[in-house]
Amino acid sequence: MKNVGEARETPTGAPQEELATGERSTRNRVARSILDHGPSTVADLAGRLGLTQAAVRRHLDSLVQENVVEGREKRVYGARTRGRPAKVFALTDCGRDAFDQSYDKLAADALRWISETHGETAVVEFARARIAEQAKAYRAAMDAAPPERRTDALAKALTADGYAATARSAPVGEQLCQHHCPVAHVAEQYPQLCEAETEIFSALLGTHVQRLATIAHGDGVCTTYIPKATPQTTDNASASTAGRNPA
Repeated sequence: MKNVGEARETPTGAPQEELATGERSTRNRVARSILDHGPSTVADLAGRLGLTQAAVRRHLDSLVQENVVEGREKRVYGARTRGRPAKVFALTDCGRDAFDQSYDKLAADALRWISETHGETAVVEFARARIAEQAKAYRAAMDAAPPERRTDALAKALTADGYAATARSAPVGEQLCQHHCPVAHVAEQYPQLCEAETEIFSALLGTHVQRLATIAHGDGVCTTYIPKATPQTTDNASASTAGRNPA
């Protein structure tokens, strides 16, 4: 899809004007909103973009035909409520590719060579060294934040690295959501990248964390649960919960 990663434009209201003016169409803005916020309902998109639900549906229909987004049943954690689950729209692999500027094949080839030449342990060491280097900036941002805002500071630091992350309250804790992953396609083949990332989150936050979902595992959002608990040592914290989505 052309122009999918360009700057946003202000909605103009009239469909013909939206398509004719600016460097980015409203259709691309819809796709970008899904990238930034994760799987979204029609109402979610209409509220964020200042459009009518009818206009959002029209653009979603086109994006579905272009294989940029797909409709799916909204995933529910915990007990289900009565009634039909809301339908959400998520980016397809094709849709993510339109935004993703990573050199996926080169990275996968390099990791394959490392694995074949030096073994799986070397892949784990690489994954840990990579995220540890990134985490220097994350730690600096978190150290500058008050204790109750550390997860939010981590989310903002991850967003600056291209992960479109948000933090929100959850029952007895918080959830860290990454709505985009620049290395998702590589992580599909090498989950050690996800595992190392989970370990570093545990180290940065000083408590055990649990990865509930990952984009690389086929979920719409990478979701990490951070319980409110007494800080533990990093070794004990990460050892039991660093794996990918157990579902």
